[in-house]
Amino acid sequence: MLWIILTALAAPLQVARNALQRGLVGDAGPWGATLVRFLFGLPFSLAMFGVIAAVSQGASPRMSFGYLIAAVVGALAQMGATAALLVAMRRSGFAVATALQQSSLPFAAILGAALGDALPATAWAGVALATAGLGVLTWPRRGAGEGAFSGALLGLASGFAFAIALNSYRRAGILLEPEHPIYAALATVCLVQAFQTALLAGLLAAFRPSALIAVLAAWRQSLGAGFCGSAASACWFAALALAPAGPVRAVGVIEMPIAAAAGRRLFRERLTLIQIVAGAVTAAGVALTALG
Repeated sequence: MLWIILTALAAPLQVARNALQRGLVGDAGPWGATLVRFLFGLPFSLAMFGVIAAVSQGASPRMSFGYLIAAVVGALAQMGATAALLVAMRRSGFAVATALQQSSLPFAAILGAALGDALPATAWAGVALATAGLGVLTWPRRGAGEGAFSGALLGLASGFAFAIALNSYRRAGILLEPEHPIYAALATVCLVQAFQTALLAGLLAAFRPSALIAVLAAWRQSLGAGFCGSAASACWFAALALAPAGPVRAVGVIEMPIAAAAGRRLFRERLTLIQIVAGAVTAAGVALTALG
């Protein structure tokens, strides 16, 4: 059950990364803040891979066209998901946007099943229950403006894109080196982050140089986000190399109460009673999925 431990470690690291990135959206914009996790996370990822490579005797990575396609699709989906999530946090709140991102659970389970990762009936029941809870969370509150509604839609879009990324990264790890999943996971993290950094930095330099300057100017805060993002990615990728995307994302829902606490303490956000109940229903569905 190493994948459960890795996922449990990834969740609070992801919340910390999101909180640090959220503070950068104003100056750098959503794409600049998205670049932070890749640009400043890459050195940490390379260091972690160096350690794993040194202790992984007999690892024989098999680079293939299929592997590269899976890694690139995952990288692009993750970039879009991160930017959508950061904007959703601005419009719907940190905790609510994080909860909406959990829509990646049903999406990941369905996409995983289509790719051959079968789940038992109890797990599918959990997916249905979690989806119902997410539906309540998604429904805009009475009197909510267009910003809150669009934030909800962006949160769901983020969840769908993350589901694509999760399944793509799982396929990439299996294709690269199935006998050494942790090695394959860390190697893929480095490749993906290098690609994301080069692509996004190049686009910002060409079209939004002010955003790139803002990212570099906030390097102290960005280092924290980069480290948390790198560590979270390493744990996510390793867990995905060991288990299907649906159950991995299910265990990752423990980030919801962490995000709620962070949103209240850092951003003075409060959840309504309906949101709390819907979150509890979602959590119950997630637990059922994991146990299934």
